Amino acid sequence: MRPTTPIVKNIIIINVLFFLASMAMPILSDQLSAYYWASPNFRPWQIITHMFMHAGFTHIFFNMYGLYIFGPALEQYWGPKKFLIFYMVSGLGAFLLHNGMTFYELQKVAAQLSPQEWDLVRSEGAEALSENKNFIDPLMARANSILNTGMVGASGALFGILLGFGMLFPNVELMLMFPPIPLKARVLVLGYGAIELFSAMRGNPGDNVAHFAHLGGMITAYLLLKYWQRNQHENHWH
Repeated sequence: MRPTTPIVKNIIIINVLFFLASMAMPILSDQLSAYYWASPNFRPWQIITHMFMHAGFTHIFFNMYGLYIFGPALEQYWGPKKFLIFYMVSGLGAFLLHNGMTFYELQKVAAQLSPQEWDLVRSEGAEALSENKNFIDPLMARANSILNTGMVGASGALFGILLGFGMLFPNVELMLMFPPIPLKARVLVLGYGAIELFSAMRGNPGDNVAHFAHLGGMITAYLLLKYWQRNQHENHWH
């Protein structure tokens, strides 16, 4: 275990504290997960807090391990303040794209429901899910799951970190665990991006993974990095 950088260390500590608190008080999951803005469960602070919540030990372990591996190089390159901005903005981008796709999916499903059915989903769906119940009608159940299922995890921010690492250090060789083969950072990032795009387009709701959130983190990270690079270039010539 190599020593890490201050912001990376503090982010990991905060995530672990949130995880332990949510294990001790399960009600925190409903309060701090990110719900769609039209859900009765939505609270404004969830836009930030969802980045520090996780669905289980495996989820938090791999997210924090990825941050521990890739984060310190970026923090040393940019400094703590810029790194933290990059991390948080990537997470916010993940939230925005995920909610944009939630809006799109809801419109498609709601169009197949009667006004009365849609009103019933909006008024009673959240309470039904809180009791581990759902509507018998498959379309109403699908609409309810889209509307009232929370999103958790630092994965969107982590995918932003991964993309930033791949863009700034494209030729660094990384050894995969499974299979144990070396890959250049840019190849790994492109591979991850392609897998997430394929998974998002395939649209398998049963895997419980917010693939568009991952893509949102990567896209936002790319745009922010390009913006910084352009400003740096312009400042260099002024």
